[in-house]
Amino acid sequence: MSAEEDGGFVMRVHRIRAEFLVAACDAELLGRELPVGDAGHTVKVTAQFYGERKVSREELLWALQRATIANLLGPRTLRLAEEGGFIDPGGAGELGGVPHAEIFAMLG
Repeated sequence: MSAEEDGGFVMRVHRIRAEFLVAACDAELLGRELPVGDAGHTVKVTAQFYGERKVSREELLWALQRATIANLLGPRTLRLAEEGGFIDPGGAGELGGVPHAEIFAMLG
């Protein structure tokens, strides 16, 4: 069983007014400090934001279908979002050398 199938993702849903924000990352990234910029600054990948409950790829895809905002971090998480059609191939950036994407639904 691969890491993607056995819960290699962690996810937390934040509800902020009318927004349904899905924060998800590759499970092994929790607790890591990622370098940001050239001044020695870092950002910590926290369970407070990304959650600590491991979820299946199906659960993550279900949440992304409902999200108005998504913050995604890690190569497996981004690959799943790409496979699900949520981001275009090559449409992600990097945060501290780790693939990262933010998605915003423009509702009108």
